[in-house]
Amino acid sequence: MKHYIIASVLLLALTSACVSPKVYKDLESKYNTLKQQNSELSSENDDLTSAKNKALNELEALQDAYDKTLAERNKLQQDYDGLASKLEVLKSSYNALESNSSAEIAKNSNKNRELLARLEAKEQALAAENARLEKLKKELEERSNRVAELESMIAAKDADMRRLKDAISSALTDFEGKGLTVEQRNGKVYVSMENKLLFQSGSWAVGTQGKQAVNQLGAVLAVNPEIAILIEGHTDKVPYAGSGQISGNWDLSTKRSTAIVNILRENAAIKPENLTAAGRGEFAPVATNESAEGKAKNRRIEVILTPKLDEISKLLNDI
Repeated sequence: MKHYIIASVLLLALTSACVSPKVYKDLESKYNTLKQQNSELSSENDDLTSAKNKALNELEALQDAYDKTLAERNKLQQDYDGLASKLEVLKSSYNALESNSSAEIAKNSNKNRELLARLEAKEQALAAENARLEKLKKELEERSNRVAELESMIAAKDADMRRLKDAISSALTDFEGKGLTVEQRNGKVYVSMENKLLFQSGSWAVGTQGKQAVNQLGAVLAVNPEIAILIEGHTDKVPYAGSGQISGNWDLSTKRSTAIVNILRENAAIKPENLTAAGRGEFAPVATNESAEGKAKNRRIEVILTPKLDEISKLLNDI
């Protein structure tokens, strides 16, 4: 609903005769909010990666504890086996001396009782170590399963985003070499469309070829309902020289991103709550603004596709 209100406000600004300072400030405030949300998503992604590394470190420490306990248990087992062997020898000696000397019998009897006491103590220590070992083994298995599940979920998300990238690249193959690129970075898919594919200079009205590209992109996004879609408008650093409804590059970039949102919203299968429009003006260039080629690359629309991370966040909280 929040995104719907933002889009409605921007659409109203689009149809107005001019943009008042208040409307511009509202748009600027909304952009700052979106920028903050984007920063929070990036921070959340960093936190998830840090939490995964922490879980792997804890798993390694737990494995070390398990290995040490296993070694201690094996040593106790060896001690136990040695004492049991000595007991059998003493029993044999006891049986041999029983008929010869009551004194020797008493001596061996005392040794036997001492040995039995030591053997019982070793048995109790061994039982305690076995119990501790079993507990550590169970905890190790639980941690291993959760880490494996986390890695599997992250790998599945990456695979989903790779498939999404491939599907988008396939759907937009007709626009290769026309200012359109598709790439995957940091778990997200970035679709960049230069303005020469979408808009006339100084305009936010999407041309026929641009609409075709956006509609084909929308067809892919429609079958991926769990993807957050951020549309960013960018300009070069040349000040806007027009007049009327546009007050500057930032305003122009915002109107252009909103125009793309409006086209995507024509596809009823795309959830409006997944859409966000943002204008970044000339403040996020991808090339130098000192050449015509660089300026052309900077004048663009970027569609940033982010997977939902709710399940991964829940699993990290359980580790």
